[in-house]
Amino acid sequence: MKITIISDTHGEHEKLGRLTGDVLVHCGDMFNMFSPNGDDVERMDEWFGKQSFDLILCIGGNHDFPLSARAASGAPRFRNATYLEGSSHVHEGIHFYGAPWIPELDGQAFFRTPQELRREWAKIPTGVDVLITHSPPAGVLDVSSRKLQLGCGHLAARLRDVAPRLHCFGHVHASAGTVTAGNTTFVNAAMVNSQYRLARRPWEVVL
Repeated sequence: MKITIISDTHGEHEKLGRLTGDVLVHCGDMFNMFSPNGDDVERMDEWFGKQSFDLILCIGGNHDFPLSARAASGAPRFRNATYLEGSSHVHEGIHFYGAPWIPELDGQAFFRTPQELRREWAKIPTGVDVLITHSPPAGVLDVSSRKLQLGCGHLAARLRDVAPRLHCFGHVHASAGTVTAGNTTFVNAAMVNSQYRLARRPWEVVL
């Protein structure tokens, strides 16, 4: 199974063109909270519909207020993608789990306090193959352009028990890349750089 991973497109997704593969994963920050548009969700959904995949999975990020607002109201998010928010999806025997929760950024979308983060990350099931979060775990591809470590310590602690085959995320633009530790391949799939300009191509992982 070829998994194509993107994150932090911040409204620049259309510049990626048409992608192909088995599963497309978007790890959040589809939008840019500094320049919101009323049709952000509809434009994203239209782009998802143009991609050539058997399955498209996505979560929200701290910029994605339209998604958190729809979640609060119970409104559907996308027609052309499966949206995960602390939930699982199994496809061809591969167990995916996605959650958008973010530490420290109080007032931004999907922020959770330390106590709430511990509760939310505890819900990640053992045996999950692909974990999709917006935040990196602390200490893994999480250093900002200002040399600050921005990953979530509570997520890192939970990973010691879960140990997925693949953990994909974004959030920290300056640390985009991939690294393997133990049995887990980590991918920070941020597409834009620190100036919010599209700077990278999608990552591809074969499971």
